[in-house]
Amino acid sequence: METMTRTIIVGLDGSPESRAAAEWAAREAKLRGLPVKILHVWEPVPEPVAQAPLLGAETRQHWSEKIPRDSAEGLRLRHPGVEVTAEHLAGRPSEMLCEAAKGAELLALGSRGLSGIGGFLVGSVGLAVVAHAECPVVLVRAGEQAADEHEVDPAGIPSAATGYRPVVLGIDNLDASVIEFAFDEAARRDTGLRAVHGWNLPPYYMDGPTTDLERYDQIAHWHVSALAEALSLWRQKYPSVEVAEESPSGSPAGRLIDASHRASLVVVGRRIRRHPFGVHIGPVAHAVLHHATAPVAVVAHD
Repeated sequence: METMTRTIIVGLDGSPESRAAAEWAAREAKLRGLPVKILHVWEPVPEPVAQAPLLGAETRQHWSEKIPRDSAEGLRLRHPGVEVTAEHLAGRPSEMLCEAAKGAELLALGSRGLSGIGGFLVGSVGLAVVAHAECPVVLVRAGEQAADEHEVDPAGIPSAATGYRPVVLGIDNLDASVIEFAFDEAARRDTGLRAVHGWNLPPYYMDGPTTDLERYDQIAHWHVSALAEALSLWRQKYPSVEVAEESPSGSPAGRLIDASHRASLVVVGRRIRRHPFGVHIGPVAHAVLHHATAPVAVVAHD
């Protein structure tokens, strides 16, 4: 039986953010030695609209097929050596993308940047795909450039020829699949890993009449030790990756968002939920998706 080649899929709708996601996917494909598939999903419109004279079915079909075809050709020119294919499908975008993700290595999607210093505006399709896709999903903001993921050159000028910025890992339950993904991404980029594990005090401690500093120190030490133990196996497997560990009390969302300004990639996890309805990705992942300035990878775990 022939083994199917793993593929990096990018959902493309012609928007600036989806084009940025396609460029990111091509760069990632080169790091992994994998092909890229551009997937353009056209959602059929109601029959009365389809018969409108200014935008008939043939016109819509022409543009729907032209977008992925032209984008694929552009990616091949800008990223020589990367195999790029394109596919046009009709259906609900979130459902079609999740279906395609079942056999994919990664799925890249675009997110609009908010006005101001940074942040995402993650649409309903993106959130639905993040919540239900089986493979890791990477959200890339509009305007993301290759140089943004690299250190500035000695003159302080952005450059894609310098080393990658660190990969930032946000860990909640110390899940191995999320940790391994982050180490692997750091190793491929030949860069370091910044691991942030946030934790909260137990309710009975918070409700206590006095502050027990000794008890607090014990809990903090336990979390520091747990983080070090969770990372030890992957440190051995990826000896070239320099790791910085942080185990602060409280939610790590703020620290992850701040760290994203100096990261090539932010990696967070989401718990797999068997219920097919609803969009539940966890408060930390949700905050990071909406406010991080670097590309964000969301990795599903049990």
